[in-house]
Amino acid sequence: MIERLLPAYVACADTYETDAPAGSLYPEEARLVAASVDRRRHEFAAVRACARRAMAVLGLPPAPVMTGHRGMPLWPEGTVGSMTHCEGYRAAALARASDVRAVGIDAEPNEPLPPGVWEAISVPAERERLPLGADGPATPAIHWDRLLFSAKESVFKTWFPLTRIELDFDEAEIEFRTSPGGATEGTFVASLALTAPGMPRSYEGRWLIDDGFAVTAIVLPEAPSA
Repeated sequence: MIERLLPAYVACADTYETDAPAGSLYPEEARLVAASVDRRRHEFAAVRACARRAMAVLGLPPAPVMTGHRGMPLWPEGTVGSMTHCEGYRAAALARASDVRAVGIDAEPNEPLPPGVWEAISVPAERERLPLGADGPATPAIHWDRLLFSAKESVFKTWFPLTRIELDFDEAEIEFRTSPGGATEGTFVASLALTAPGMPRSYEGRWLIDDGFAVTAIVLPEAPSA
């Protein structure tokens, strides 16, 4: 599913399997989740299995994917990527750093956010634009609050590896657009309140609602040579 949102030069792999054997992890990866519950260890292993499938698509040998600050994946040298996991779906996307500066992907269940979260993640302009009524989303097939959450997660996953600067939900404003003839897919633009050297103030992404999931993705192209 995630491949529908990304260009061909970004290698993708996903799975609807909720578990993967923890024994498939590299020893150094296994140590990161040694104290975690079984569900977390299987989830951790499943998304890394997707990551290694993406490496193979790029012609790279399998390698461990460790974690940095805020759980940021540490990819093999010369590559950039992103991973996501939610109940029932795991995915990874990977590209060569010569082609792409950053990739951000996120998947969420297409269902309403818990009470109170909508107000915490949105800014006034988003609340005015998005078709949410008092009792929830006004578009039955799309839970816009959850899609907004996913889009902001993709923004963070694109921004943070390059800047190491935290980005709060209210520091990115999202505007969604639907594709002609496709009510459950489209594009979005994220406008940031923060600036960082060499970083744009706006980011273009794509979104999709399918199979019970809300999925978003951003690719930040390699900066042109001066």
